[in-house]
Amino acid sequence: MAYYLDLFSPETYEAFTKSDQSVSGFRARQRNAAAKVKPGDKLLCYMTKLSRWFGVLEVMDGPYEDDAPIFYPEKDPFIVRFKVRPSVWLPKELGVPIHEDEIWNHLSFTKGQDRGTSTWTGKIRSSLVRLSDADGRLIESKLASQLRNGHIYEVNEQQYAKYLSHKVRTPEKVVTVSVPEDSAEEVAEAVPAEARESIKVQSLLARIGAKMGFAIWLPKSDRGSVLSEWAAADGDLLNDLPLNYNEPTLKTIEQIDVLWLKRRTIVRAFEVEHTTSVYSGILRMADLLALQPNLDIKLHIVAPAARRDKVFQELTRPVFSLLERGPLSDFCTYLSYDSVKELAQMKHLSHLSDTVIDEYAEEPD
Repeated sequence: MAYYLDLFSPETYEAFTKSDQSVSGFRARQRNAAAKVKPGDKLLCYMTKLSRWFGVLEVMDGPYEDDAPIFYPEKDPFIVRFKVRPSVWLPKELGVPIHEDEIWNHLSFTKGQDRGTSTWTGKIRSSLVRLSDADGRLIESKLASQLRNGHIYEVNEQQYAKYLSHKVRTPEKVVTVSVPEDSAEEVAEAVPAEARESIKVQSLLARIGAKMGFAIWLPKSDRGSVLSEWAAADGDLLNDLPLNYNEPTLKTIEQIDVLWLKRRTIVRAFEVEHTTSVYSGILRMADLLALQPNLDIKLHIVAPAARRDKVFQELTRPVFSLLERGPLSDFCTYLSYDSVKELAQMKHLSHLSDTVIDEYAEEPD
């Protein structure tokens, strides 16, 4: 018996709670991870945004694939599925915050960590990550205790309601949108230290792509800074884009922070955000899809882990959810700075496919 992580957003938590609680589903990109899960294994459920553990699901059967809607009225993205039986499923106010001493001070990936950092979040980046047996037993025991004699951890209901997505019906389908509220703390200007960090991440993305055999494009205005961090070999960096697009499209593409190209085709595009608004890169990606609806490129927004939720809020704004091609969140994923650094440390990058990126990429729930 093994323990695996099962991530829920407030929206999917509410949907599963209202269902018969017999099926837990995952996105298509998680097929390989799902194949490792066996009947008798346990899924430990963690809610993002509230950052608390709240459920234990025993796997009864699977994985199998089914696109019949369960939680969503039309297209359900969670097509890789398991039959499950809940042994613990707690109301959100009984869920145990990960920062609670009994959890934080004993989990292998949080003990000894400063509660104000985000370095520990790599372990809960994606569903179906295997947890150590000791961590699994700790979480299961604490949740079982909560089921018997639960301690209430208050939930700000007004804030929680803001986490729940809104649905908008278009002629083609129902899409999820969010309407972020501006914060007085948000500024468009970059903090100098963060700008320097973004250059390092930009250079790592260029180096990873080059090692995988891609030609790299960088905006000409960034090249001096990036090349001070990345020693590009001859032929790694393109001087001109070998693309046949109209001028507005080309000007948009040329400003994207990092492009990986194979011959005359863009394979992946990365925007490295270093401002608290996390808006400019997302807007550029949306511009690109608006100009070229049929463009088939993997798009990624790269930002610090502390801004993960902000990226998802922006990706699901109505203006980005109602593009002609479809919601931007269907085509654009999030990568944390820590994920890029972890990728850069991988051995034998030259022998890996770029699809390894998809193991680190996150989509809005």
